Amino acid sequence: MNIAMLGSGFIGRFYAESIQGYRSKDKIVSIYSRREESTKKFADDYNVAFSTTVMEDAINRPEVDVVCIALPNNLHEEAVMLCCKHKKAVITTKPLGRNGEEAKRMLLAVEKAGIFNGYLEDLVYTPKFIKAQESVKKGALGRILWAKSRETHPGPHSDWFWDIEQAGGGCILDLGCHCVEITRGYIGKDILPVEVMCWADTQVKPIDAEDHAIGLIKYENGAISQFEVSWTFRGGLDLRDEVMGTEGTIWINSFMRTGFEIFTTGKSGDYLAEKSESDSGWIFPVGDELNELGYNHMFMDMFQSIEQNKEPKETFYDGYVVNVILDAAYKSAKTKLWEPVKLDIWRGRTGVSKDSHLEEYDAEHYLVKEEVTHYGAKKLILKNKASGKIIQRTL
Repeated sequence: MNIAMLGSGFIGRFYAESIQGYRSKDKIVSIYSRREESTKKFADDYNVAFSTTVMEDAINRPEVDVVCIALPNNLHEEAVMLCCKHKKAVITTKPLGRNGEEAKRMLLAVEKAGIFNGYLEDLVYTPKFIKAQESVKKGALGRILWAKSRETHPGPHSDWFWDIEQAGGGCILDLGCHCVEITRGYIGKDILPVEVMCWADTQVKPIDAEDHAIGLIKYENGAISQFEVSWTFRGGLDLRDEVMGTEGTIWINSFMRTGFEIFTTGKSGDYLAEKSESDSGWIFPVGDELNELGYNHMFMDMFQSIEQNKEPKETFYDGYVVNVILDAAYKSAKTKLWEPVKLDIWRGRTGVSKDSHLEEYDAEHYLVKEEVTHYGAKKLILKNKASGKIIQRTL
């Protein structure tokens, strides 16, 4: 792929490292940034032939196959519309929009233009998530009841994140978009999200947006997901998932406790791990950030999907669903009520009822629990079907 990169900052450079390093046949041929000095530095660092501070000039070049958006949230729609105008395949960083309406406009625009669209939600491409999701799909956990995702750190790197007008929100939008899509992946992206309850507050940072939030999302099939997000967490970048089903549980720690620990006096002053708060003492980096954070698998999926003329794992539609769920979270944080998820476009299943939780033991009883005690007896807790009475049997 020949890529036009829009954005030369933190995420654009992460993308560039993966794009030009993993498949070894993809090349950034055009770079746009709002500041000339940043554009030239990026072009020098990644050997990019064409650089510009005019967005359309970076996109509308004959050698460009796909446009990669790594810009502040308020510039996503402008970039997407230019891709539609010039019929360029487009992939964009998360979140898709600042809200559901913005995301919906972008979704409808790319589909009307008939161009490839991919949503760069890297955390559903991490090796641990991919392995865990495979186990869930194969039934290792049975029916999924609850999925939880946590992303917390001391706050983002660039000034625009802290400006509610440019960003569209605080940590709910910045980090919650990851958590929502991760838990959708475990529960099933075809299962309708119904309503959201969310608490949010600005606890530490001198900003207008929230810096800490916790939310619950109910799904039509009875499953529930939970997100925990914060820009106030001290100690680095904390990425954790938990999934619980009728037959098992998965716990994932993606970034802070991975079995790799370094002690240093800090004299080198060098980079050790993303959002690490210290360059001395005990540091807990991951072995390969590009791979562990999902960038390599993500771009492999995007570029192979373009080459094979198929949809990638994550599209603008997924970004739209996430935005609408987060809209409900923001509303709930204000009303202190469960708020409905108002999806104008839904392409999953409908009318999916809650699976029966009743496990039959015999003709007269349901099984509540079966266990072997510490003294060797086998104990059964049963519920009488007719009377509803709970009884106990020791075998």
